[in-house]
Amino acid sequence: MEGWNSNKLGFGLMRLPKKGDEIDLEATAELVDAFLAGGGTYFDTAYVYAGSEVAFRETIAKRHPRDSYTIASKVAGWILNDEFTVEKSFRESLERCGIEYFDYYLLHSVQGSRVPMYEKFGCWDFCREMVKEGRIRHFGFSFHGDPPTLERLLDEHPETEFVQMQLNYVDWENEAICCAGNYEVCRRRGVDIIVMEPVKGGMLASLKPELEDKLRALDPDATPSSFAMRYVGALPGVKVVLSGMNTHEQLQDNLRTFRDLRPLTEAERKAVHEVRDGILAADTVPCTSCRYCVSGCPQSINIPEIFKAYNLILTFGDHLRPHLYYNDAVDLGSGRASDCIGCGQCEGVCPQHINIIERLAGASEKLDV
Repeated sequence: MEGWNSNKLGFGLMRLPKKGDEIDLEATAELVDAFLAGGGTYFDTAYVYAGSEVAFRETIAKRHPRDSYTIASKVAGWILNDEFTVEKSFRESLERCGIEYFDYYLLHSVQGSRVPMYEKFGCWDFCREMVKEGRIRHFGFSFHGDPPTLERLLDEHPETEFVQMQLNYVDWENEAICCAGNYEVCRRRGVDIIVMEPVKGGMLASLKPELEDKLRALDPDATPSSFAMRYVGALPGVKVVLSGMNTHEQLQDNLRTFRDLRPLTEAERKAVHEVRDGILAADTVPCTSCRYCVSGCPQSINIPEIFKAYNLILTFGDHLRPHLYYNDAVDLGSGRASDCIGCGQCEGVCPQHINIIERLAGASEKLDV
């Protein structure tokens, strides 16, 4: 498919810097300006990323020429109904973003029980029409399911030009995430790939000292994130690697990595696999902070923030900082881990297939003390 930039780094607009509860537009503008100046062009947002599409309009669409960037957004099938249609969602996204067309448009998180809703509300047919009208330049979907489902979807919808999927070195052989299997399906079909969660929600950016030392021994100047980005960025078929960058340090590190993107050497790959084995041995919660679990929680539990604190204990041992993080989350209005009533709403929407109820109980044992 034509249209991809030679620089594979994509700017994910899901986790933007905040000022209080609102997106910090001034800080965001500085980041996107530096991203564009560094050769990046691809931005990724979605209807359900609170404030993200408007932030895109204010910091990019209003301030930069239309031919200097590309923008992807998504329709979320789980919020559609007979009154709020795919067309209304699409038109509202265009208005929020302040543009006349999307370079890339996706059905959001097409998987399992969500597959029928995209058929029910005519999403595939609508997007085909928008492609014909030029309001969508390239069409695809994001996916968190298994290879057989992906095969079936691509059989039924050959108009799909690309698939956005989770790929990273720690999940490559994970039977729930199916990184390797889904990647191979797209490669066999010649379907382009956009990578999400390359550093697993930041988990691969901050490693135990003994694990980070394995990577530093090969390149003292490289960050753990750069190894994770190179692991997926150099794969055949990968056209964009998304990163949610909310600091200049993260942005500049990623720009350096993708300015001269090099495949991992055999020694580097071996070290990365040793790091992976070390991470998996720690049995951390594989939460990527997508926050799909949060909005429907009847106890208002900020599950990703609690798991972030819990993972620090699992990875580095029990010390003061995880408890400070946890107490901050509770002070900002989150329910405690012990408040979970086991309703299962969170587990039904978790793309990572985490046993959230069980893991919250484990977090409570460590943090509710």
